[in-house]
Amino acid sequence: MAPRNKEQEAEVLQWIEDVLGEKLPPGNYEDILKDGVVLCKLINKISPNSVKKIQTKGTNFQLMENIQRFQQAIRKYGVPDEEIFQTADLFERRNIAQVTLCLYALGRITQKHPEYNGPRLGPKMADENKREFTEEQLRAHEAELSLQMGFNKGASQAGHGGFGNTRHM
Repeated sequence: MAPRNKEQEAEVLQWIEDVLGEKLPPGNYEDILKDGVVLCKLINKISPNSVKKIQTKGTNFQLMENIQRFQQAIRKYGVPDEEIFQTADLFERRNIAQVTLCLYALGRITQKHPEYNGPRLGPKMADENKREFTEEQLRAHEAELSLQMGFNKGASQAGHGGFGNTRHM
């Protein structure tokens, strides 16, 4: 289980507030996110109508369904399975650090969606920098002789004990 990073958790909460355009209720990070309501609102703001039904109150089972709906929605949005936390990681506080990593992954994926122009979470993703080379450019290096190729200034491996030598102690 990864250690929790309070700075990242604060950054995630700030990002969620910025995306939603509203203040989150006060409380601990995991308590604010536990019932999945904030998470469902978040993905609906990023990708409208991703979660059709949000349970605002009910049994633990009904609230856990919010988390599962959020997970399905972000999977569809493009967050890789290996970065999505387990429901129990959040609901039973088993691995809150994984929840944070998942939300960073969601923040990263939003940058790949041109229709999303909301606040960013984490570093800006690098833009693709495709280069085109001509055949001539690709072959140009073949004529150069590498300086290290076959040139060792008379050094040998004589001092390096070879196979079969005994070690003298």
